[in-house]
Amino acid sequence: MTDPIKTAAKRVLPKRFYKLAHVEKSPEGQFRILLDNRPVRTPAKAELQLPSQALAEAVAAEWEAQGEYVDPATMPLTRIANSTIDGVVARRADVELEMANYACNDLVCYRAETPQALVQRQAEAWDPVVAWAAKNLGVEPRIARGIMHVAQPPELAQAVKNALSARQPLHLAALHVITTLTGSALLALAHADGLLEPDALWKAAHIDEDFQIEQWGWDAEAEARRSFRHNELIAAARVLALLRA
Repeated sequence: MTDPIKTAAKRVLPKRFYKLAHVEKSPEGQFRILLDNRPVRTPAKAELQLPSQALAEAVAAEWEAQGEYVDPATMPLTRIANSTIDGVVARRADVELEMANYACNDLVCYRAETPQALVQRQAEAWDPVVAWAAKNLGVEPRIARGIMHVAQPPELAQAVKNALSARQPLHLAALHVITTLTGSALLALAHADGLLEPDALWKAAHIDEDFQIEQWGWDAEAEARRSFRHNELIAAARVLALLRA
């Protein structure tokens, strides 16, 4: 797996070529980001247009905050917007299927048998998510103790797809980011429904890791990777919040 920290360190960054980043409404009724008078384009050369003025202004702020060089690693909102336009729109069915597959092997469904302190932490954080799924998806996920696989009700995958089908592409892209970072489609959907604030979402996804850190500590490289993942998750959660705004 590619390490995003090391990859970013090796990248040759382009110099900033613009004075001002700002937002204007496009003829299509969307909001586009301009660098001076030139529109921002995605890696696939599509014009970066967003449905929310609040989100567009936040993306423009990432461009405005760049110094002498433009560093994509510091622009998570822009990356999510780019991936939505270049990838999610054309691959929507694949993204929905991937999230449904996560739900069928979801983090919150696999519980420790011991020690009791970890068992209790998992139950306190994850039981409300399972209850939310049973109520809002109409399917109660099955819980496993230990590492043995548990087959979920076949209706669960379809229920997740149904929950995603009406969401706009940016919303789906942000949910996909959260799902892949946490290993849980149920956490992502519960967060989008208002059950978990971003900090609680992060903590719920890292109960096992935090418990291990308390026991054994960690090294600087692991901390850097964790910080990168945290920033990505908070950015995805911010996309959802800005779309609601």
